[in-house]
Amino acid sequence: MDQLSWPSEDELHEIRNIVSAMSGKDPGEVQIVVSPYRISPLGAHIDHQGGTVTAMTINKGILLGFVPSGDSEVVLHSGQFGGEVRFSLHDIQQPRSIGEKDESHENGPLKVKEYSEWGNFARGAVYALKSRGNSLTQGITGFICGSEGLDSSGLSSSAAVGVAYLLAFEWANNLIITSMENIEYDRLIENEYLGLKNGILDQSAILLSRHGCLTCMNCKTKEHKLVRPLKLQKSYKILLAFSGLRKALTSNPGYNLRVAECREAASVLLKTLGNEKMEPLLCNVEPEVYKIHKGNLEPNIAKRAEHYFSENKRVIEGIIQSNCKINSIPNMFMLIFILCLLLHYVMIIPGLEAWTSGNLEEFGKLISASGQSSIENYECGCDPLIQLYKILLRAPGVYGARFSGAGFRGCCVAFVDADLAAVAASFVKEEYKKAQPELASEINPDSSVLVLEAGDSARVICKSTLTAHPSLIPLQM
Repeated sequence: MDQLSWPSEDELHEIRNIVSAMSGKDPGEVQIVVSPYRISPLGAHIDHQGGTVTAMTINKGILLGFVPSGDSEVVLHSGQFGGEVRFSLHDIQQPRSIGEKDESHENGPLKVKEYSEWGNFARGAVYALKSRGNSLTQGITGFICGSEGLDSSGLSSSAAVGVAYLLAFEWANNLIITSMENIEYDRLIENEYLGLKNGILDQSAILLSRHGCLTCMNCKTKEHKLVRPLKLQKSYKILLAFSGLRKALTSNPGYNLRVAECREAASVLLKTLGNEKMEPLLCNVEPEVYKIHKGNLEPNIAKRAEHYFSENKRVIEGIIQSNCKINSIPNMFMLIFILCLLLHYVMIIPGLEAWTSGNLEEFGKLISASGQSSIENYECGCDPLIQLYKILLRAPGVYGARFSGAGFRGCCVAFVDADLAAVAASFVKEEYKKAQPELASEINPDSSVLVLEAGDSARVICKSTLTAHPSLIPLQM
């Protein structure tokens, strides 16, 4: 593996010193969770329907420095948010909305009222672990921060934060938890504790990705593989272009509404076949059934289903074509994995084939088509994001672009020729400033468009090494 550029030794040193000052412990005793942000080139908005998705991490994200507290107390500070989060593992954590005030807890004779939304992710991690029978007796003293100068909207920062707290509590309590289990635990944080009805793409990418690979996951079966190009025809960088929109996802009804519309489409199609008792997910509907009966769907609902099936079409064929080994599925079951996909998706599709062969131009075209379907069929994205997407498509050296995240805020992502990345970034920055001067003025000019690289999976490191918690070391390919 190439030497990763993030986190730097300076970043690790600074966090260790902060946690040392908070806890009175030696900096050498501080562990640090590295939990990267993710992008999803193909497979947008279909994970909640059991679709097949692709993702990779980037070399930016969340760092959480911590030491075991020696008792049940959890004390947290943040690099981005003010105040202190303090609670006990003995407190009963009840599911809540992200925007809900937290008026807790009884700490001695005085009732402390705190309103620290960012602390809900730590409480959610405790809720998820304990709800599945894990014993937590050791709290943590920790400091959490995101990559400096980067607006993480649209990069699954919430999943990165949730995963970071899970790994910290697991380390402190000597719990050996698999990546697949942690995917489920982070789903509990987001779906049950915070009330967001998303799928498992984000946490899967953060926990399963490997540097240089594209992670592909069937969200119905949870089977996944890591796809490494045989040989890239050109080198690439990842462009992140920020819109300046930061509205919280759960305060915008658009995302949860789209999920409900997809489920309604599945319900209608399954009922047509007399299978109304099946869970109303589009992954339970065969593509041919959709083609025959899509006329029964209301226009908006039909658009959501069209996005689902066309997006799957852009993703899967490379699984059949690729000779890469499967991660988490024994090789002897390779045929079973492929046959399951064939039975579920009978269309021939080129997404991973383009990546596997190293054809970035073809891969980029599919990414852009995914972005267009997100606009036309999934109907997400507002004018600024759509303008930003179109600007990226015109930028020098860009192979393909699309929204990153749910499409209601945040940024767009693009794959770009490495030799033209700086030129493309400058072009996008200037063109977006013309299109949206007010929003552009609110973005840090030094980080409005970033040139990044692929990252690695979430892990715990200690001291100045890259030693990982044994349960987090990805399986060899």
